[in-house]
Amino acid sequence: MITKLDSVLLPRKKFIYHYKNMRWARGRHETYLCFVVKRRVGPDSLSFDFGHLRNRSGCHVELLFLRYLGALCPGLWGYGGTGEKRLSYSITWFCSWSPCINCSISLSQFLSRTPNLRLRIFVSRLYFCDMENSRERDGLRMLKEAGVQITVMSYKDFFYCWQTFVDRKQSNFKAWDELHRNSVRLARKLNRILQPSETEDLRDAFLLLGLYP
Repeated sequence: MITKLDSVLLPRKKFIYHYKNMRWARGRHETYLCFVVKRRVGPDSLSFDFGHLRNRSGCHVELLFLRYLGALCPGLWGYGGTGEKRLSYSITWFCSWSPCINCSISLSQFLSRTPNLRLRIFVSRLYFCDMENSRERDGLRMLKEAGVQITVMSYKDFFYCWQTFVDRKQSNFKAWDELHRNSVRLARKLNRILQPSETEDLRDAFLLLGLYP
């Protein structure tokens, strides 16, 4: 079964504008979130729902998605019966920006209370992660500790989104200039954030000792 939260697919120009992984993404103040929800309903079959959302009425899209979970994931919290088993779901997000610190905290807390939900997040760009002491970096590490798999989108992920969520009118996905280079750069940055190197650990130790300029 396939259903969509929004019956309207993303226009091609809007997808390119908001998901383009350019180095300086000025003017892109909204976050778009394309999602896939899966649940195994038998040995050889899955339920499959998909759609997209964006920030609305001052609510960040990650938290807005949580509001729809009851409709998207029936049985996630059981059906009210005492001792009734909760159904398990696997959710994948494709986000134009990585989550802010507040959304990361809320998601981590929610997932700690919902062990039967598995979340994987693909991001086109990293939100406010340039500074070493960025709280958004702490938020991404918090999500990782909560069991979320966070990955920077590559060509195949943009292609999948184009095929699945975009009103493409049979047009083929064409990679923009430096898509691959920017994806590799962002993936390396995310890896450094989630898995600090020994060099960074030494630098932090030197900072504590007052030996780092």
